[in-house]
Amino acid sequence: MTAPPAPSQPRLIVTADDFGLHSAVNEAVERGFRDGVLRAASLMVTAPAVADAVARARQLPGLAVGLHLVLADGRSALPAPHIPALVDARGYFGDNMAGDGFRFFFLPHVRRQLAAEIRAQFEAFAATGLPLDHVNAHKHFHLHPTVLSLMLSIGRDFGLRAVRWPAEPGSGPWLKPWLALMRYRLRRAGMRTNDRVFGIRHTGGMNEQVLLDVLQHLPDGLNELYLHPATHDELTPAMASYRHADELAALLSPRVRQAVAEHCRLCHGFSDPAAA
Repeated sequence: MTAPPAPSQPRLIVTADDFGLHSAVNEAVERGFRDGVLRAASLMVTAPAVADAVARARQLPGLAVGLHLVLADGRSALPAPHIPALVDARGYFGDNMAGDGFRFFFLPHVRRQLAAEIRAQFEAFAATGLPLDHVNAHKHFHLHPTVLSLMLSIGRDFGLRAVRWPAEPGSGPWLKPWLALMRYRLRRAGMRTNDRVFGIRHTGGMNEQVLLDVLQHLPDGLNELYLHPATHDELTPAMASYRHADELAALLSPRVRQAVAEHCRLCHGFSDPAAA
């Protein structure tokens, strides 16, 4: 009698967002990769500590690095006079994502500036010489159809092959049509993507217990779990409530490492053949 097939094992990518934001984030990424379960990081190419992040990444073979596209609450790659419809005089994006999303969709001159900025951020990543594992957007702005279209079309010039799908179990019903459309477009574009994500509901509070709960009930397929680790808290006013140090402790936790070993197969980013 033929033995039944072995049950499939869930696959997991553990990612740190905001790589390059601060030296405390960069140190946490390095420690999380060397001594914990972190295997990927999403790089902010215009952030203050990006040079330090890139230098560390070059010393960490096996760390899968992607582009964390910033179109809100951060600095632009292009000078402010080149994209006046997107940023203030200092070159900073605002945080009115609903209003900006409306303008992205309906105003052609804004879309042209948006396309130029997205291309500039892809170019900045390419200039690091790091392989491009994936692309996602700060605050999941790539859920917006216009941002996603430009990300996919411009990304092809830079070898884009994987994009985060920001669908967490239990997401609000109003998000489902947008997520379904995004999933369809990613598949049609031939992008590798996750089947679900964990980190939205508990953003800034992905501590040891949260990670253990996620790992205990991890579904089949490719899952991405993302965090915002750092060696200390209070990095920016926008993340005043985030417990960055607790998230780093969770990545380093022996209990979390044991749960990963028991419940899933850990992948080194989207480019890992095991993630396919």
